[in-house]
Amino acid sequence: MRGTYGEAMHETGDMEKSSLRKKGRNIAITGKGGSGKTVLTAIMTGLLARAGDFKILAIDADSAVGLPYALGTKIGQTVAEIRRQIIENPEARAEIGDKNIRLVIADILQSGNGFQLLVMGRPEGPGCYCSVNDLLRYGIDSLSHQFDITLIDCEAGPEQVNRRVVQGVDVLVIVTDASIRGIQVAGAIREVIQIDEAMRSTQTGLIINRSKGGDELITERAKQLGLEILGCIPEDENITKYDSAGKPIIDLPRTSPSVVAVEEILKRMVP
Repeated sequence: MRGTYGEAMHETGDMEKSSLRKKGRNIAITGKGGSGKTVLTAIMTGLLARAGDFKILAIDADSAVGLPYALGTKIGQTVAEIRRQIIENPEARAEIGDKNIRLVIADILQSGNGFQLLVMGRPEGPGCYCSVNDLLRYGIDSLSHQFDITLIDCEAGPEQVNRRVVQGVDVLVIVTDASIRGIQVAGAIREVIQIDEAMRSTQTGLIINRSKGGDELITERAKQLGLEILGCIPEDENITKYDSAGKPIIDLPRTSPSVVAVEEILKRMVP
């Protein structure tokens, strides 16, 4: 890693590196369900963690809770469970009430190999995810400044962008596959960003996942939407093999086509 991506990061110079450490850099990954958001987040986490130059926070903001498996970590206590304890358990509520909620959320971080993981989790029973998203937003705001880079694996679609769960991120990555539906969802997310004045300055770009070439229609539509193409990730049979065997995506070999492609894409997002 030092010979490629690690060197690229060192070339930014001490002044830029110092600035990055001071303010942190937040990258949110969103898009259509099944487009490969979690796989992309896991590969990014692995590349950055192996570089050894940054303190990394990965956040699973998707109630499907797929990121821990992709990162090869256990699922500990989640943000949703904290919320339930506050509501249902008087003793837990009293204990949490004596602490800053930032410290409570920090206590549930799971340690991985070169990164920390925060999991939103699933609210128990039917109902809206709004309160959990509110708590998650606070967690992102309060914890991310302690890390050099925060990667957020969002729920599918524009909802968490619309609810400002990821407001203030530096880069918003929209992942699409080769389907029309994928670029339609990208367009819906783009519309939300244009309406939200606070996110207009956010660098927003599109990644075409599982590309087989011939992406001209998607590229043209992205231009119409005003979306920068951050890169393409080719179809990678290693991902299918790892998924079938239950192996963490973060352990994909460095020579895997998807990892090579993501490494190049990262250079455009991390100074």
